[in-house]
Amino acid sequence: MNPYPHELSLGDVYYSPLLLVALLAFIAALITVTLLNKFKLTRYFYAPAYVFVAIMLLYALLIDAVWIQF
Repeated sequence: MNPYPHELSLGDVYYSPLLLVALLAFIAALITVTLLNKFKLTRYFYAPAYVFVAIMLLYALLIDAVWIQF
């Protein structure tokens, strides 16, 4: 039996844990891309929008694998 909950509850509404992972990954990717823009490192990327999506997916995988384990 898995000791971790399979849903997150806010009041009487149940949410998927993937929603929390996606939100945290989006915020972390936004901070990372803001820092990349501040230090002008995005000029080395061919398509910065794709880099944002890739960074967000990497954060989602890391958060799901390390922090929120199901």
